[in-house]
Amino acid sequence: MRFQLSQVSVRFAAQTALSNVLLSIGPEECVALVGPSGAGKTTLLRVLALAERPSSGALAIDGQPAVPTRKLRSRVGFIHQDLALVPNLSALQNVLMGAAGRQSTLGSLKSVFLPSDEETERVHALLDSVGIEDKLYQRVDSLSGGEAQRVAIARALYQEPGVLLADEPISAVDPTRGREVLELLLALGREHRIPVVVSLHRVELACELFPRVIGMREGRIVFDGRPDAHELAGLYAL
Repeated sequence: MRFQLSQVSVRFAAQTALSNVLLSIGPEECVALVGPSGAGKTTLLRVLALAERPSSGALAIDGQPAVPTRKLRSRVGFIHQDLALVPNLSALQNVLMGAAGRQSTLGSLKSVFLPSDEETERVHALLDSVGIEDKLYQRVDSLSGGEAQRVAIARALYQEPGVLLADEPISAVDPTRGREVLELLLALGREHRIPVVVSLHRVELACELFPRVIGMREGRIVFDGRPDAHELAGLYAL
């Protein structure tokens, strides 16, 4: 998927979350969004995910105006900061929910509670690709934070997405685990040849791992290009 934002603004009552954002993201780009809390990173991700409509300006996907249909939304793999997993269901069942956007309600329920052998094998392969194949039938509320994150990543991949978006995916893990998660997302993006857009607070990891970094402040893009740790550090200055 290729994204083009043209002078996109998002306003909530008297607050402006995004202001005249002009941005293009190519079909296989890996991009980090950095900036302080309230900079607009999550809102930008929500616009890309078709979960938030611009107040003004336009979003195009693959050269066409982005109409937020169920089919188009199902092509967006979104990894939420809180992961949005169902705690009393297994890793298998949570991953199977990734296909809900492509199925009827009845079909989705059937897949989750009576999965076919083919569906189970596919989920097992995805969990293997993220390093937790042995957790297939384990309830996600019994998993570690890092394991739960990998279930959320596998669920996004089960959608067969055209893009992977992740909102602060390493905010609740230690530095070593955080690096592993980011490296995994980047490797999956390369493997599936899809863009990966990740919001981060940790500028040093963004600069080290991502070829393109977008710096945001007060709803605006103030830096966009190859990583520059010194310039990006200034985003957090009062």
